[in-house]
Amino acid sequence: MQGNTLIVITGSTGVGKTAAAIEVAQHLGCDIINADSRQVFRGIPIGTAAPTPEEQALVRHHFVQFKELDEYYSAAQFETDVMALLPSLFKRANCAVMCGGSMMYVDAVCNGIDEIPDISPEVRTAVKQQWREQGLESLLAELERLDPEYFSQVDKQNHRRVLHAVEVCRQAGVPYSTLRTGKAKQRPFNIIKVGLNVERELLFDRINRRVDAMIEQGLEEEARSVFNLRHLNSLNTVGYKEMFAWFDGTMDRHTAIERIKKNTRLYAKKQLRWLQRDNSITWCLPHDCQQSVEDLLKAEC
Repeated sequence: MQGNTLIVITGSTGVGKTAAAIEVAQHLGCDIINADSRQVFRGIPIGTAAPTPEEQALVRHHFVQFKELDEYYSAAQFETDVMALLPSLFKRANCAVMCGGSMMYVDAVCNGIDEIPDISPEVRTAVKQQWREQGLESLLAELERLDPEYFSQVDKQNHRRVLHAVEVCRQAGVPYSTLRTGKAKQRPFNIIKVGLNVERELLFDRINRRVDAMIEQGLEEEARSVFNLRHLNSLNTVGYKEMFAWFDGTMDRHTAIERIKKNTRLYAKKQLRWLQRDNSITWCLPHDCQQSVEDLLKAEC
């Protein structure tokens, strides 16, 4: 193998990425970079299926539970942090493993993100307040005025994308669309991607059983401990939204648990649709991951 290599292990939620990444990293003697956008936050390890202390003791992990729930973190910040970390990892080993199913995080490191200005707390607060008080329609109207090109493309039901676009327009003083080049950045290391997948029925069964395991491990207690923070974006995710609905009295416990399973299955399908558009991914079964990585590394020599 020539040069340094970032080994990306990705796939849908519940497919077994963590175990496969640990096996590969142990075999190669390298570290693991977490690429899960929710596992970066402290206080919610059960609902995010974060690597356990025992798993982290086997291989050094980076970017696991290192942010507070009320801290802002983005794919752009993740790109910056990972690119700053990699040189030190490559000094110890000529490879590193990046494991996760957060598609924007994986893309940020592999392809780069356009240079978007940092959003000031004042702008972010003002946009979010407008959303809460006046609704999404008011922000859509503003986006149509500030950036008609992006307005014509954006998913108008996705409030996060709409809010972000308005934030950028206000912060930069130019249309968001003018800052989006879509050009991949050249990286000073090789990248190989392995996607883990199993038969759909097996994947869904694994997801259902994992949700049951989370309940047994204390997901309810974990969710109650952060219930007062439910307005935070870090908690606007499958598992906590359903638990909060139960606590609010809008659904019962059984319905909440079943809804977590259903919404996790839907998220898994969304992840797979996204990942299957990437022709650079080599797909395999979870237990074949190490062999696939070895074959890809040999092919680079």
